[in-house]
Amino acid sequence: MDMDLHLLSLLLFCVCRPGLTNGEVSNDAPIPLVPLIPLMPSHPKEESGTSTPSTQEPPNTSPTSYTCTPPPLVTTSAPGGSSSEEDNQGQDGGCRAQARRPKSRQALAGAIQRLGMKLLGQMKTGPEQPNVIISPLSISLALSQLALGAMNETEELLMHHLHGDTLPCYHMSLHNFLERLRKSDLQVATRLYLQPGFEPKPEFVLQSQDAYDSEPVTLEGLAEVNEWVEKATNGKVTDFLTSLPPNLLLMLINAVHFKGEWKARFDPRFTSKDVFYVDDKHMVNVDMMMGPKYPLSLLIDNDLEAQVARFPFKNQMSLLIVMPMNGQVNVSALTAKLNISDLYNRLPRERSMQVKLPKFKLDYSQDLQEALTNIGMGELFASPNLAAIAEGPLLVSSVQHKSSMEISEEGAEAAAATSLVISRSNPSFTLNQPFFFALMDDKTQAPVFLGVITNPNPGAPAMQNSGGSANLDKVHYPIDDKNDKNDKNDKRYSHSFGGPPK
Repeated sequence: MDMDLHLLSLLLFCVCRPGLTNGEVSNDAPIPLVPLIPLMPSHPKEESGTSTPSTQEPPNTSPTSYTCTPPPLVTTSAPGGSSSEEDNQGQDGGCRAQARRPKSRQALAGAIQRLGMKLLGQMKTGPEQPNVIISPLSISLALSQLALGAMNETEELLMHHLHGDTLPCYHMSLHNFLERLRKSDLQVATRLYLQPGFEPKPEFVLQSQDAYDSEPVTLEGLAEVNEWVEKATNGKVTDFLTSLPPNLLLMLINAVHFKGEWKARFDPRFTSKDVFYVDDKHMVNVDMMMGPKYPLSLLIDNDLEAQVARFPFKNQMSLLIVMPMNGQVNVSALTAKLNISDLYNRLPRERSMQVKLPKFKLDYSQDLQEALTNIGMGELFASPNLAAIAEGPLLVSSVQHKSSMEISEEGAEAAAATSLVISRSNPSFTLNQPFFFALMDDKTQAPVFLGVITNPNPGAPAMQNSGGSANLDKVHYPIDDKNDKNDKNDKRYSHSFGGPPK
């Protein structure tokens, strides 16, 4: 019996052992330079997770979400499914067990990839910003936290674009996904900034803490936000925001930082100036790292018409490279064909070969409102249902993203931050009581006309105003505020039209 088990184990080892493929490249094959795609975990087939989520239990508030026991992370139900997660309790150990499954992690990884590729196709490049670096993990995290506060059609819209509408226990699965990523060289920090005086619903705050470790903090100013981001990204993302949007009530913010060391480092003595071919007519000089006998997993993918290479870091992270053979990166074409999990499964064993990789240090920043609108999420900026955050009309007024990456002989360091600002509906201004006006020349700032309007329609019959009677004797013409004695009662004007000043 023992002999049979040993033979079976040996047979399984031989079957599962990675083999060579027809796409494997010989040692003499030249290694061109390649564009970057986002960092991914080094292997999609991981063991079952063992992280222990929080046991704090917030109330259940959303009709399309439900509570697991334990922990109480809000989750979404699949289309046509029950709104109560108790239905899943009898299936394979319930929500917590499902969230820890390798299939859930693979589904989340695929969902993050699809959203990232969609947004990557919307990013604009130009002479001043020819490169694009985004963190789909950071962006997905911000939108997922927003989904905790969304209801009805808005929640469905978010989950559709996050590709979480078919994944039971989405928020708990993402929570466990982040727990596993933090065991590598990846750090993820989140915060929930609140405008002084604004009180979101306690359920939303508790769920944000429980699912995303997002602690609520009173917003003190722009400098505080930028300092937090800089610290959370180890100084790699600086001056994240240039200003705070008006009417800001709530800011969902996260920061991602990665610093990894190559499994096989490049010797700085072999780094030298070389050329990088921008296109068939242009090239630039770069600092090119070179490994004369570098262990690399490399294949030629005929569907992608590209060379694919994996540069592993220590501690289960890798830099995956896809270099189209025609020298041009068509993100739309890649989006239709790229399957990272499939590429991982088909990558051959590492072989020793000459490898050249450019050193670089790049920064990228982008307002994501246009990109998110173009992929179908414009409702977030117009009339979303965010009633699970607070009563009254709310909307997303800003989504900012900034990222950086540096590649050197020792390894790579990358960082990103995403902020999502929630405000009241667009501010309004109603000119419905007497006013002073100046028609100005903007260049010289000279007043061409000045006036005071107390009744824009003098021919209409007057109606009684229950809020107070008009008293023309109390109109204060703002000619010289400094010397006006009435100014101590009203800093600018004395109002008596239509009731007290607003």
